[in-house]
Amino acid sequence: MISVVIPVYNQLALTRACLDSLRGTSEPFELTIVDNASTDGTAEFFRTAPLPVARRYHRNADNVGLIRALNQGAALASGEVLCFLHNDTEMRDVRWLARLRAALDEPGVGLAGLYGVRRLRRDGRYVGRTIVHALEGSANLRGDLVEVAAVDGVCLTVRRAVLEAAGGFDEGYGFFHGYDRELSFAVREAGHRCVVVNTPFVHRGGGTRTGADAPVKTAADLAQRRAALARFAARWRHRLPADVRGARERVADWLTARARP
Repeated sequence: MISVVIPVYNQLALTRACLDSLRGTSEPFELTIVDNASTDGTAEFFRTAPLPVARRYHRNADNVGLIRALNQGAALASGEVLCFLHNDTEMRDVRWLARLRAALDEPGVGLAGLYGVRRLRRDGRYVGRTIVHALEGSANLRGDLVEVAAVDGVCLTVRRAVLEAAGGFDEGYGFFHGYDRELSFAVREAGHRCVVVNTPFVHRGGGTRTGADAPVKTAADLAQRRAALARFAARWRHRLPADVRGARERVADWLTARARP
């Protein structure tokens, strides 16, 4: 069984678009929703809307933050494979979940997603030119999958046993930021690989954290982001900088970067 876990806080239109994009998914799955006290009709929607898959719905009395909601979702879900998905994404291939599930069967793979980075600096920041993804219309991923140093939280697919061995999502990071890099490095520390899978998707992004309806104001969100980055860099100083590219790839990327105006 695969469980797809989606934390939500308002943004019902995005949630509905995300769920609509999951219709026809080739791989069977159950749905687990964790609602962080939405006030926009999300609760009513999940009480009454007909959905094509089995679902669990949990509503928190307060907004406990994304990271805690992810751990709640993992505890509520019954699957041995867990796919944590942001509600501002839309899938463009019915095989998306099958491809993520198959990636976990590849030798040594412990974590799979749709967006990631192959190199991180000593301070934990992503090196932008090594970001890989299959975003519809701008995909830069070559082949079916590629190894990365860290998988972005927009989609994280992991076996329950691997997640539990890593201690779940680290709530010490607070409300939103840092948990995905932390999990990626914990998985790698345990001897597994992280990969990004080539399956097209849309990420609506902007406004879900810092828009008018966001739970945290822009300045506070930026401060939390900086604090999370500093915590990550201190925690993983023995693994930073990190680069999973081979020697030939590094040279090719360096030459490409130099050739740009």
